[in-house]
Amino acid sequence: MEKKTGIKKEVAIPENVTITITDGNVTVTGEKGTLTRQLVHPKVNMKVEKENVEITCVNSPKRREKAFIGTFTAHIKNMIKGVSEGYEYKMKTVFSHFPIKTSVEGQRFVIQNFLGERSPRKAVILEGVDVTVDGENVTVSGINKELVGQTVANIERATKVKHRDIRVFQDGVYMISKGG
Repeated sequence: MEKKTGIKKEVAIPENVTITITDGNVTVTGEKGTLTRQLVHPKVNMKVEKENVEITCVNSPKRREKAFIGTFTAHIKNMIKGVSEGYEYKMKTVFSHFPIKTSVEGQRFVIQNFLGERSPRKAVILEGVDVTVDGENVTVSGINKELVGQTVANIERATKVKHRDIRVFQDGVYMISKGG
């Protein structure tokens, strides 16, 4: 009977990025900042070599362990991209019935006069994410891909049309591009 060998993936580390792994905590430091994330699985081992991160699984990996290796690889690549380039999403305020006014107040994104409503709608801006409003253009940026994406989702969800025909009332704040 043939014994299966382990599986190994490597993630290259750019020059301006340093990675440390201690007890499953992966810390990635670059010119834009530092990100830390806990990546732990009993059958998956990670270690930092000279120029890359080596993610291995020993003792005949099954489908689940292979999936964890792919997930860990993707998370580390996203962290490297975040601390070196950052993430930036562009959104646009669209209205046809009532002029919408958007602004940032502390950790809240405020949408006023949405569909003529008297009370403003608010969306949470997560920690470490910057939101800037320039007229009808909104820019959401940060180093953590998940937090930036969740902030964009919070803003889009805050402008959901309720109790009206969505074919007629297409007002809202919508994402128009995802940038690196």
